[in-house]
Amino acid sequence: MKEKLLTFAVPCYNSADYMRHCISTLLTGGDRVEIVIINDGSKDDTLTIANKYAAKYPDIVRVVDKENGGHGSGVNAGIDHATGLYYKVVDSDDWVSVKALSELLDKLEEFAEAFDEKGSSANIPDLVIANYVYEKEGKLVKEVVKYHHLPKGQIFGWDRFSIPEPGHYLLMHSIIYRTGLLKECGLRLPEHMFYVDNIYAYVPLPYVKRMYYMDINLYRYFIGRPDQSVHEDVMIGRVDQQIAVNKIMIDSWKLMDDPMITDRPRLQRYMLKDLEIITTISSILLIRAHTDEALQKKDELWKYLEEKDPNTCKALKHRFLGGGINIPGKVSRKIAEEVYLALQKVVGFS
Repeated sequence: MKEKLLTFAVPCYNSADYMRHCISTLLTGGDRVEIVIINDGSKDDTLTIANKYAAKYPDIVRVVDKENGGHGSGVNAGIDHATGLYYKVVDSDDWVSVKALSELLDKLEEFAEAFDEKGSSANIPDLVIANYVYEKEGKLVKEVVKYHHLPKGQIFGWDRFSIPEPGHYLLMHSIIYRTGLLKECGLRLPEHMFYVDNIYAYVPLPYVKRMYYMDINLYRYFIGRPDQSVHEDVMIGRVDQQIAVNKIMIDSWKLMDDPMITDRPRLQRYMLKDLEIITTISSILLIRAHTDEALQKKDELWKYLEEKDPNTCKALKHRFLGGGINIPGKVSRKIAEEVYLALQKVVGFS
C-alpha cells in the first residue's frame, strides 16, 4: 500500500443522514489519503454505510467500530489508527473543498519528499494551517476565515507568528497536525464531553516548532442544525462541560512559567489570548444563564485558575476581556453581555 500523505479521521455518531457527502469529498484525495471512519456507538445505519465504503475502497477507507465515548474519543481513536504523515479531523456533517484538497495534497507531497530525503521531521512543518468556510444554513454569502496575518507559502516559526484578530484563532477546522507530533505529545481528549476541539487546538501548540499557511478554503463548517453544540442555548445547557474543558486547558500549561512557552514570546502571547477567550466565553455563558448558581460557578472558575496558576491568572485579569469580565456588579455584567452580543455579529460565532 502506498504511504499516505494525510489521514482523515471522521468521528460519527448517528451520522447516516449526512456522512455520505462528507466522505465523498474526502475520497477525491484518492490513494494519497486514508479515511478512518470512527463509528462511535451509533444506533442508526452509520456502521453499515461505513462498512460499505471500506469494502468498496479497501486501500483508502478503514472503519473503527467502538462503544460510544463522544467526539474526543473518536479523535483519539483516529490518532491511534492513523498512518498518514499528517492528520486532519473532519466532522461527519462537514466536508472539504475538492479543489483545495488537491492543492493541499500536492503540497504535502513536497513535504513527504523532503521527509524521505532527510529521514527526519526537522525540515517539514509540524502544523499546516488552511482557511475554513462557515456554511450557514440559509446564508447565500459564505463567511471565509482566512489567516492573512501569517506568512504565506513558506515554513515559519513562532517568531513570525502574528496574533490574529478576533474570530481568526486556530480551530480544529483550520489545523492539520503532523501525525507524529500528536503521538509524541501524547494528546488524549476526554471522553463523553463536548467542546474538546478547544483542547485539540491548544494543548499541542508548545510542541509545534514549524508551521505552514496555505491560503486555500479547505474546510466547510456546516452550521444549521438546532441541536448543534455551538448554539448558545445548547452551550448554556452544557456549560458544565465548557467549564471542564476550560479547566483542562488551565491544567495543561503554566503560561507564565513554563520554559517551553516563555522562551517563545509570540507563542506565549497567543496561548494567553486563547485561554482568555475561552475563559471569557465560559464566564459570559454563566452570566447569561441569569442564575445565582451560575454566577457562583463563574467565580469558582476564576478561583480555580488563581489557585492552579496564579501568575497566568494575574496576567489574564490585566487584559481587556479577562479584566472586564471580573468587574463586580449587575451593571458590569450587563455591559459584558452587550459586548458579547456585539462580538457575535462581528466575529460570527453562535
